[in-house]
Amino acid sequence: MAGLSALEGAALVIGGVSMLVMGLLGRPDSPQQAEMGGLTVIALGLIPLFAARGLLLRRSWSRGPALITQIIALPVAWTLLRSHGALIPAGIVLAVVALTALYQLVRPVTIEALGIRRPGTPDTDSADA
Repeated sequence: MAGLSALEGAALVIGGVSMLVMGLLGRPDSPQQAEMGGLTVIALGLIPLFAARGLLLRRSWSRGPALITQIIALPVAWTLLRSHGALIPAGIVLAVVALTALYQLVRPVTIEALGIRRPGTPDTDSADA
């Protein structure tokens, strides 16, 4: 699960660096837009990377950013699937990764491993006091 989040984050950072380099060295229609787009994608790529680190360390806060990343990835995958050519396989891969990660993040064993209490569950630590 952390690996899937890290994979998505790395892909975003690589894509952002590529956009940034092409904005600086290439001949885009709008260099400022290409550079800002690259920086934005890099920043967005850091979110799943931080979430992946948190998941590896079993931090409960990391589930939220990981879930949001997967939910955002689904419409992107849908857009890629509706395109033509080489983007369709990318959409398939993104959809499979996002759905797999979503499934893993909502499993009871994951919730328990991250130390997240379910609503209505009594706090066992306060019962001992």
